[in-house]
Amino acid sequence: MQEALYYKQLEKQMVQCLLCPHRCKIEEGQYGRCKTRVNRGGKLFTESYGILSAISTDPVEKKPLYHFQPGRTILSIGSFGCNLTCDFCQNCEISQIDQRIFSRHSSRDPEDIVNKAIMHQNNIGLAYTYNEPTVYFEYMIRCATLIKEHNLRNVMVTNGYINPSPLEDLFPYMDAFNVDLKSFRNLFYKKLTGASLHPVLKTISSIAKSGRHLELTFLIIPDHNDDKNEWKEMIKWISDNCGRGAILHVSRYYPYYNMTKPPTPLSTIEQFLELARAQIDYVYPGNTPQLDNHTYCPSCGNLLIERFLYDATVKGIGPGGNCTSCNHEIVGVYKEEVL
Repeated sequence: MQEALYYKQLEKQMVQCLLCPHRCKIEEGQYGRCKTRVNRGGKLFTESYGILSAISTDPVEKKPLYHFQPGRTILSIGSFGCNLTCDFCQNCEISQIDQRIFSRHSSRDPEDIVNKAIMHQNNIGLAYTYNEPTVYFEYMIRCATLIKEHNLRNVMVTNGYINPSPLEDLFPYMDAFNVDLKSFRNLFYKKLTGASLHPVLKTISSIAKSGRHLELTFLIIPDHNDDKNEWKEMIKWISDNCGRGAILHVSRYYPYYNMTKPPTPLSTIEQFLELARAQIDYVYPGNTPQLDNHTYCPSCGNLLIERFLYDATVKGIGPGGNCTSCNHEIVGVYKEEVL
C-alpha cells in the first residue's frame, strides 16, 4: 500500500481523489469507486501498487496497436480494478473486484518488472493493459520512468477516463496510447459504464495534440451503439480531432458479464467499416479474422502490412515510414534501432 497521487484532504478526515472525473469524496476507511483507493487516517492510499493480475509477452498488435512497431513484442502487465462499471466488460474477473483481493497477492517491485522487460528478446518495452491502468497510476508511472531510462517504450491501453492533470504528467513517459471509445452518446456511458462521455473525448483530443502515437478502439454492441447516425457523428468527430490519418479498431461484441445479447452480426461490422473508411484512412476489424485486416496505402492501395491474427509482416513501408510504391507518408512508428 502506498500513498496515492492526485488527491486533497477535506475536513473531518475526508479526502477527495482527483485522479479521474469521478472525483470521489471518500470517508475514513472507505474506498473510491474504483475499489483500489482507500482513506486511511485522512490520507488516500492505493492498495493496488505492485499487485499484478497478469504479466505476459504479447505481440504489440494485441494491444491493439497496428501502426506502432508492427511485428514486435511488448511485455504487458495488469492489476485489478477499474473506474468504470461496464455491463459488457470483457475482463470482469480482474476489473470488477472485491477490494479484499489485494491482500491475497504479493507485490512486485517496479525494478523487477523493468528488468524482465529488458531481458526479453525483441521486446520494445512495457504495456499497461488488461485492466484500466489509470487505477494503478502510481505504479505505472514508476515503471514508465524506469523504462524510459533504458530507452524502451511505454504503451497505455485505457478507457480514457482520467483527469487532464495526471494525463499531462504521463506524456513525457508514454510513447503510445490505445483509447477505448465506447459510444458517442453520454446516455450510453451513464447507463452502461457508470461514467460520462465528455472526459473521454477530452482525453482523446489531448493525446492527439500531444504528438504521442494514438489508436482508438470501438466495440459495437447490438441495440446500444450500432445506430448509423451516431456512427456518422463519431466518425466525423474522430476525423476532425485526430485527423484523416486516425487509426480505428472496430471490435465485435460477445456476450459476457451482465450482458447476454447475441454477438454483433458481421454485416454490422462491415457497414461500420464502409462508413468509417470514407473519412478515416486506417480502419480495422479488430477481432473478426473473417475480414481483411491488412494495412493498405490510402493513396495508391499498395499492401503495407500483412496480418494473420496477431502475426504482422511489414511489406510496403520503407525505412522513412513511406509507402514503397508511391512514397505517401504512412501514419505510425515503424523503423527504430534494435532495442
